[in-house]
Amino acid sequence: MAKNIQSLERAAAMLRLLAGGERRLGLSDIASSLGLAKGTAHGILRTLQLEGFVEQDAASGRYQLGAELLRLGNSYLDVHELRARALVWTDDLARSSGESVHLGVLHQHGVLIVHHVFRPDDSRQVLEVGAMQPLHSTALGKVLSAYDPVAHSEVMEAERRSFTGRTVTEAGAFESMLDLIRAQGWAADAEETWEGVAAVAAPVHDRRRMPVGAVAVTGAVERVAPGGTLRPELIASVRDCARAVSRDLGAGRF
Repeated sequence: MAKNIQSLERAAAMLRLLAGGERRLGLSDIASSLGLAKGTAHGILRTLQLEGFVEQDAASGRYQLGAELLRLGNSYLDVHELRARALVWTDDLARSSGESVHLGVLHQHGVLIVHHVFRPDDSRQVLEVGAMQPLHSTALGKVLSAYDPVAHSEVMEAERRSFTGRTVTEAGAFESMLDLIRAQGWAADAEETWEGVAAVAAPVHDRRRMPVGAVAVTGAVERVAPGGTLRPELIASVRDCARAVSRDLGAGRF
C-alpha cells in the first residue's frame, strides 16, 4: 500500500486548523498546535500562501484561509448543487419579472456571479457570470453581509467605497441597514452602485440553514423601483425564488 505524503498531511491539518476556532492564527500558535517546528510550519504556510490557499494579514502577521479555497468550494457548489438547483427557479423568475436574474456567492471579499439569466426581451445584454460585485453596495452583497458571518466580518473590516451619492459607507448606518435586511428578509440597491440600476435580493440557505448564496432581480431603476418605490411583486418573487432554491438544497420550510 502506498504511503501517505507527510507534507500534504501537514498542509491539510494546517488548513483544518485555520478553518476552525479563531479566524487568524500566528505562526507560533499553528506550529505548537500541530507539533511542528516553526521552520517547518513556516515553509508549509509560505507554500500555501503562494498557491492562494492561505493569506497573511499584513498588520498582525497572522494567517487565515485564502480565497483560492473559497473559489474551489464555490466551483463545487456551482457545478454540483447550488447552480444546478437554481437553474429552473431563476429562469422562472426572469420570465415572470421581465428582468435579469443573478445568483451570487461570497468570494474574495466580494460577490461572485455564478449564474446569470438574461432579461427576456430582444435587447443586447452582456453575460456577467464570473463578474465580481461589491459587498457593501449591491443587493446581493448586502444580503450576504447580513446573513453570512464571514461576509459580515469582511465588509466591516474593508474600506466601503462610495460609488454614488446613495452608497451607504458609515459603519453605524451600514450596521443598521443590515439589521433591517435581517428583519425583512431581503435587500435592495437603488442606484447605490451604478446610476440608473436597481436590484432586489434574498438569501439562499442550505440544509444546515447556512447562507450559501443569494439571488437577485436587477434592472433599470424606473422599472424595478418606479417613483422611488420598489415593486412589491418583485420583492415577493425574489423571496419565493430564494426559498424554492433553499428547499431544493434541503433547507426545509421557511
